[in-house]
Amino acid sequence: MAKLYFRYGTMDSAKTLNLLAVAHNYRKQGKRCLLVKPRLDTRFGEATIGSRSGLAAQADLVVDDDSRLGPEVFAGYHCVLVDEAQFLSPQVVEDLRRATVDPGVPVICYGLRTDFRTHLFPGAKRLLELADRIEEVKVTCQYCNAKAVCNLRLAGGKAALDGPTVQLGDAEYHPVCWRHWDEAVRATT
Repeated sequence: MAKLYFRYGTMDSAKTLNLLAVAHNYRKQGKRCLLVKPRLDTRFGEATIGSRSGLAAQADLVVDDDSRLGPEVFAGYHCVLVDEAQFLSPQVVEDLRRATVDPGVPVICYGLRTDFRTHLFPGAKRLLELADRIEEVKVTCQYCNAKAVCNLRLAGGKAALDGPTVQLGDAEYHPVCWRHWDEAVRATT
């Protein structure tokens, strides 16, 4: 039976780069993969899945919170690859879960687990509940060699504690270990 995978990591852990490499490998073998992303992510364009490394690919499907994905969407594909999965609605995650049974295609979702406050995103929460396999994409802390487990959002050089949960960005986010996240937050309060 096909599986639902959730590959999560902090900012700058090369999740999208990994997704693009997997897509390349499937296509090199003559297999069809469906590239999916949430409409919310417009950093590289409405239908572009882009990595900070400069690599990019066009998404085949852009989904909204109210999108419904029946089995016909996945028919004929060998794999489904989803970028920025933390922004998916729980319903879309459930539809992806069903695709592993009907039509029986593997689904690999890449995304963040938690926001800058260390709270689960709704899409990530549902993936943690439903995934057959959960894999961490690792990167080291911006400030030391420990494993990064948090996404530190900076505003004016200090840890941001307020603001919208979803704020697309790049330079204002740092992958950090718990110690450095905690120190930055304590320095702000």
